[in-house]
Amino acid sequence: MNIARYAARREKLRELMSREGLDALLISHPANRFYLSGFELHDCQCNESSGHLLILRNGKDWLCTDSRYEESAAERWDRERVFIYKGPAAEEIRDLIRSNVSARIGIESAILSHDFVTRLEPGLSLEAADGLVEELRVIKDEEEIRLMEESARLNHQLMEWLPSILTAGNTEANIAWSIEKFFREHGATESSFSPIVARDAHAALPHYNPFEEAGGPTEIIPNCHILVDVGARLGNYCSDQTRTFWVGNQPEKRFLDMLDAVREAQRKAIAAIRPGMTGKEAWEIAMNSFAARGVEKHFTHSLGHGVGLETHEEPRLSPRSEKPLKEGMIVTVEPGLYYPGWGGARWEYMVIVEEDGCRVL
Repeated sequence: MNIARYAARREKLRELMSREGLDALLISHPANRFYLSGFELHDCQCNESSGHLLILRNGKDWLCTDSRYEESAAERWDRERVFIYKGPAAEEIRDLIRSNVSARIGIESAILSHDFVTRLEPGLSLEAADGLVEELRVIKDEEEIRLMEESARLNHQLMEWLPSILTAGNTEANIAWSIEKFFREHGATESSFSPIVARDAHAALPHYNPFEEAGGPTEIIPNCHILVDVGARLGNYCSDQTRTFWVGNQPEKRFLDMLDAVREAQRKAIAAIRPGMTGKEAWEIAMNSFAARGVEKHFTHSLGHGVGLETHEEPRLSPRSEKPLKEGMIVTVEPGLYYPGWGGARWEYMVIVEEDGCRVL
């Protein structure tokens, strides 16, 4: 574990805190906590935190957690600055903050519950300070890029193997389970997200869950199309790729036209993406490509999103994103078309923004 790497990130964060006039910042988002410390990428469940980081302008930071994580925390952090709360976390962290700083304290308001903030706030000057760590995370360093290239390679390997199990009689759910096993058997610690395996009309549902099909498992049949969206977590970093397949030897013209439109929109977007372009401008390239074919109303989501420690993170390639892309950002490019009751297609690559364009991972 490279402790110096995490310390350097905290120093960069202190520069942003100085810019915002913050004397302290309480980090509560699990991915941000891990990015700054190497401690616990995930919380054990959505209503229970594994801990918080208290980042101070003076550099005397604290890792706050409970006794279950005491030894694990000490492996990643100076034991003298590990704060173990034994009772209500908010009240005990409040006392820690009051004994260390009395001025402006930032919190990640988007991740904290109202109840936690209400119990934390008495006697403190709290203010929302969301997005500061994400401002650092959005640009990947050399090590992050290397890890994400490895994760993407595993996903490509999966996609090459996948047609061997896309066979009549198999089911969406069984294919999804086989995908999860493939990733784990080839070095991944987990899937980035629950695999999407969607046959025909199910492919019109961008986030379809094959494990929750109300009528029971859906079988693959001859001459159908299947959308598969999957990702692996390898070295803590995620991959995310989608392909749409035809099973059988008689692909419908409607399917071929749909897939051709999707892949053309993707090619145009990838060819155009470069530093300085906004996420909205990237999305418009794909939308205009679909509009030229008269199918734009069937493109119902954004063009892509950032990937890293989380599957969905900044930046966004959407009609609402006015932020310029920068060198070192890694985003998905995943245009899709969806026809309720019949099907859909999506094709996705991850790309890294480079000096003169972008490169597919």
